[in-house]
Amino acid sequence: MKNYTITVNGNVYDVTVEENGAGTALAAASAPVSAPKAAPAAAPKKAAAGAGSIQVKAGAAGKVFKIEANVGQSVQSGDTVVIIEAMKMEIPVVAPEAGTVASIDVAVGDAIEAGAVLATLN
Repeated sequence: MKNYTITVNGNVYDVTVEENGAGTALAAASAPVSAPKAAPAAAPKKAAAGAGSIQVKAGAAGKVFKIEANVGQSVQSGDTVVIIEAMKMEIPVVAPEAGTVASIDVAVGDAIEAGAVLATLN
């Protein structure tokens, strides 16, 4: 799979293309991504003394809607850690495996890109 960012009529899209080996490709486009803006004053982020070794990454670009887990909380594989809003839908981002939340690297309202690290687990 390959990820591309394309611009169509001034709208920026993140696109993932999967090559299936037969010379054809399947493409999936995400919602328009807003153009990068100047970074606002940094809001304090919740974090532990050290980041964990397991990364919890966003599957799509969007905005952080809600943070479901807290630093130090034990989570199981599949438990919701963060909820992002994309295309007027709430999308849960889940723990890829069991562990303890080591850091939350985003705040509610943050704009995020697909693949961004939202939290880490130990």
